[in-house]
Order: sequence, then C-alpha cells, then structure tokens
Amino acid sequence: MPIINIEKFAQAVEEAKKLAKPRRFKQSVELIIKLRDVDIRKPENRINTTVELPHGSGKDAKICVIAQGDLALKAKEVGADMVLTREDVLKYSSSRRSIRKLAKTYDFFVAQADLMPLIGRYFGPLLAPRGKMPIPVPPNADLKPIIERLRRSVRIRIRNQPQVMCRIGTEDMDSKKIAENADAVFEALTQKYKIPYNIEKVYVKLTMGPAVKVDPW
Repeated sequence: MPIINIEKFAQAVEEAKKLAKPRRFKQSVELIIKLRDVDIRKPENRINTTVELPHGSGKDAKICVIAQGDLALKAKEVGADMVLTREDVLKYSSSRRSIRKLAKTYDFFVAQADLMPLIGRYFGPLLAPRGKMPIPVPPNADLKPIIERLRRSVRIRIRNQPQVMCRIGTEDMDSKKIAENADAVFEALTQKYKIPYNIEKVYVKLTMGPAVKVDPW
C-alpha cells in the first residue's frame, strides 16, 4: 500500500512540468523532503542509503567496480561503466585529483571485499564524505543483478541539513510513475523516521524550474 497519495503527488509533478521553461537538455525531476524534530547532530538520526526506484530515475546510474581476476572480467561482461583493478587503485593513490574525478563521475562503487582495506586507505578520504564508499561483494558474486539494481537506484543522504534531495525521474516520464518512485523514497525513510510526523515540507521541481509544494498525504 502506498505511503503517499499517488494521485496528489502526480498532480504536483504535472504542475512542476508546466512551470518549468523548456531547456536544451532533459531535465530531472527532483524530490525535496524537509524534516522536523530530527536532531541530525546525533549519528543515529542521519541516513545514507540506496533506494531502488520501481521505474528507474530516467537516467541510469553510473557504476564503478573495483575487482581482480574473474570478478573484474564479469564486471566488464555485465556492463559496468568502469572497472578498476588493485593495480589501478595503487596508480590512482598518487593523485587526489583523479580520485576526486572518479567520485564525481560515478554514482555507485562496488568492490571485491578483500580489496576494501586498500580502497579505504587510498579512496576512503574522498569517497566516504560523499557517502560513496563501495558496496563490498565476495569474489564469486553475481554482479549482474547488483548492477541492474543500482542502475535503477538513487542515494538518499542526510548529513548536515535535515532534508533529503534526490532525483526521482525525468521530465519525459509519466507523472504517476514519478509519484510511485517518490513513494519508494518515503518507504525508505520510514525505516528511520516517523512518517508523516517528521516531515515538515515536501517539494518537487525540475532541474531549472521552481519548486512546487506537495501535500502528499
């Protein structure tokens, strides 16, 4: 059963689409959720998790896999956007600028579990603050379903401000499907917060458009 009122939310998405001026690029539909009565100074009140959207975000997430041997070969076979080996990690270790570029380019990182100490040492200082530390997997992992799931996923994170901002679609997507994607985000938030009590305001907007306030209940 949906947490939000799908019809109401879809109407707000339609309004956001109408208010946004046409651009020369495909605009994202962004969800903004402002929380209340949540003390984010306490680590247990923060969140950093991955949400699989039922209809995808309209733009496939970019995945970087860090692995050795057979797992690295499998990563290439199933279409990872970038595959790095242990040797590549060591090469990158001398250039913070290159690691920073990786962190900006890729949405999710997946790594062979026994490489995590090395990755944490060299990549951790730049990936961890962005909430992008790799998802560890065993050397015999089936990467295909993992990558397919991440392609459809977004990261929701609360760190310094009591709010969530994430992409839930693109302007060419059906508004009801975008609303159902938003519901998946709210579902994830119920694991940490009291919904709707901890929700102060909800907005939806296109990349370059004005925010439309939503009453999603």
